[in-house]
Amino acid sequence: MKKRKQDIYVTQPFLPPLEEFLPSLEQIWNSRMLTNGGPFHQQFEDALCEYLGVEHIALFTNGTLALVTALQSLRVTGEVITTPYSFVATSHSLLWNGIKPVFVDIDPETLNLDPLKIEAAITPQTTAIMPVHCYGHPAAVDEIQTIADNYNLKLIYDAAHAFGVRDEGGSILRHGDLSVLSFHATKTFNTFEGGAIVCPDLKTKTRIDQLKNFGHVGEVTVVAPGINGKMNEFNAALGLLQLKYIDQAIARRRIIDAAYRKRLQSVPGIRCLENKREQAANYTYFPILIQNDYPIVRDELYQRLKDSGIHPRRYFYPLISEFPMYRGLPSAHKDNLPVATVIAQQVLCLPIYPALPMSVVDEVADFIAAQ
Repeated sequence: MKKRKQDIYVTQPFLPPLEEFLPSLEQIWNSRMLTNGGPFHQQFEDALCEYLGVEHIALFTNGTLALVTALQSLRVTGEVITTPYSFVATSHSLLWNGIKPVFVDIDPETLNLDPLKIEAAITPQTTAIMPVHCYGHPAAVDEIQTIADNYNLKLIYDAAHAFGVRDEGGSILRHGDLSVLSFHATKTFNTFEGGAIVCPDLKTKTRIDQLKNFGHVGEVTVVAPGINGKMNEFNAALGLLQLKYIDQAIARRRIIDAAYRKRLQSVPGIRCLENKREQAANYTYFPILIQNDYPIVRDELYQRLKDSGIHPRRYFYPLISEFPMYRGLPSAHKDNLPVATVIAQQVLCLPIYPALPMSVVDEVADFIAAQ
């Protein structure tokens, strides 16, 4: 592959036509209502509930603050069982709340938290489980819920990758006590920056809305040490417009996903993760695993692609458990995480976004096959 004139990255934000956003921008400008639950904020919450099939949702300025607030709202303390195979925001939200992460290994097929490993990690200090729907693939929700119920544990899902994902019963976001979304620019659905918490009832949403606004319950009354996590009107208006195009964007991602699979299925040493619920997926990433029978190791392929102007991501590498603030924990030892340790050394996420030309998909697949 020759060096490209324009580099290609793993993802590129989907943007609606600018002319369609200008009337909303003008309305915000003229109203001078920029934040604090303005009209676009309210409309966006309602539209998201309808699209996602959930009852209540609280918007946030980003997914990390939503995670921090979700834990605070449920008064989670002590230890929380979670995955080492995620973006650092998952575990960082625990540290921000003074909670000790306890890492449990992942399932080798789904790369989600392995429900068979959870019970052995439960101690008297365990108060919650925080799984991730990795790459938008649903976690073992029924098995994990049973464990949470048996041990009286809270259950918070990091659903940053799972916008629009469904299972047989409806939205995957309905599971657990809370589910947390990210609308970061790299996500399938984005508001540039943003996030949300899916709430099971109005009482929970009201508490979360208070916590994301410094703990205010009135002009002169503060009842909790909340944070400033409010989404502004600009991001909310953009989100409303993005919803008009999300099905189109996911459909295009589905086509790219299928093309990669077709081209790579016969390449020795390349494993594509199985997608068991094609019609309920959002195709947020396209990870492949570079296994031992591939001619070169993952990092060599990664570098060769970068040198050619294609920038994949080793997503997730390193494991969260390998960073300095976590690696001293007993649960962070590699012997405790054999599957996650191997997967982190093999994974490579290829470019996938609606505007990606099919010619680039072919180039990338040909390049991988030719090594």
